[in-house]
Amino acid sequence: MIAGVTVMALVCFIAALEIFCQFTLHVRRTSPAIPTDLQLRYHDASWQVHSIRAFDGVPLDSWFLRPADRNGNCVMVLHGIGDSRQGSVGYATLFLDEGYSVLLPDSRAHGSSGGEFVTYGLLEKSDVLSWAHWLRQHDCKKLYALGESLGGSVLIQAASLGADFRAIVAESPFADLPAIAEFRVRQMFNLPSLIQTVMPSLLVPNSINYARFRYGIDLRQVRPIGSISRTTTPILLIHGLQDSRTPYWHSQALARAGTSSVLWLVPNAEHVGAYSAAPAEYRRRVLGWFAEH
Repeated sequence: MIAGVTVMALVCFIAALEIFCQFTLHVRRTSPAIPTDLQLRYHDASWQVHSIRAFDGVPLDSWFLRPADRNGNCVMVLHGIGDSRQGSVGYATLFLDEGYSVLLPDSRAHGSSGGEFVTYGLLEKSDVLSWAHWLRQHDCKKLYALGESLGGSVLIQAASLGADFRAIVAESPFADLPAIAEFRVRQMFNLPSLIQTVMPSLLVPNSINYARFRYGIDLRQVRPIGSISRTTTPILLIHGLQDSRTPYWHSQALARAGTSSVLWLVPNAEHVGAYSAAPAEYRRRVLGWFAEH
């Protein structure tokens, strides 16, 4: 009897790990479409669709926007989880108006890019460097980048691999994958306080181990807080004080770990909501950060 219950409990636990992994390693894709209003606004700009192959052969798609009056420099804009390059277009206007060419890629397993799994930077950081190499081949003198949410965490990890970017901006990034995963699990389930404390601490670490053995994805290596301590790339961290998705202490921890980072905490801003909450200050800080470097 006891043995049977134990086996059943083990089977249920493994099933829970599989379900959690499927939920976190896959996202619902959205198909990007170039917004007509922006095409009309930038009618003299060049809107091109470009694709490259990642180091593991996965096809990666993007839009490359080049204004008529170019300053010779380029900005890569990375979207968050469950989004696509269409969600990044609003930020492109910020840079196009200043003469920057703008690359808007779909992250792997998002939009029209290939790839089966979202790996939270484990593979995506190399994809970012592949795009950086592509931009240098297309006459970009200086490279900059802006990442939102997951895109910000991926950028920080990519910056630790080399000096490809003169400066980057990361808004609402997570510092530690297990910590943000446990936070999101607590948000998902309305359970008694004791279970709310115990369940994430059991589910998340075991799911990370399960993903390693089941799919060969070692998410233990996803540590933006470790990456930022190894990079010399200047990083502007932006985080809303009202962020309900990724608490602002993640950026505080990153700022303490990064010797070349600056932190701007934005009152009344939700998750990736700094531009909406303080548009003039956002423009001043972000454009000034790139101009400074």
